[in-house]
Amino acid sequence: MDRVALRGLKARGHHGVFPKEREEGQTFIVDLVLGLDTRPAAADDDLAKTVHYGIVAEEVVAVVEGEPVNLIETLAERIAQVCLKHGGVHEVEVCVHKPDAPITVPFDDVTVTITRSRV
Repeated sequence: MDRVALRGLKARGHHGVFPKEREEGQTFIVDLVLGLDTRPAAADDDLAKTVHYGIVAEEVVAVVEGEPVNLIETLAERIAQVCLKHGGVHEVEVCVHKPDAPITVPFDDVTVTITRSRV
């Protein structure tokens, strides 16, 4: 399976379990790896035979900016389901970064990574 990756998609969301996170929001960063067969697109040089990663990026940002959830695990699952709706995508790895998580000690990042595939 071939891979198309989008790294560092940034969007502001209001996800989290604490009232401050819900009220003020924070930046979330999403990395995606889409698994698909790119041979038909490459053979015909045809965008319609692959995944349009610009559209995927817009849809993922809309999920992050959309309805708040408590957990980034839930956010990652919603993002994965949006990606799998694209016909050629057979598998997706989603990594959600929460660099401004409410943690009381110094840290660089918090991430949740999931892999989902068509059943």
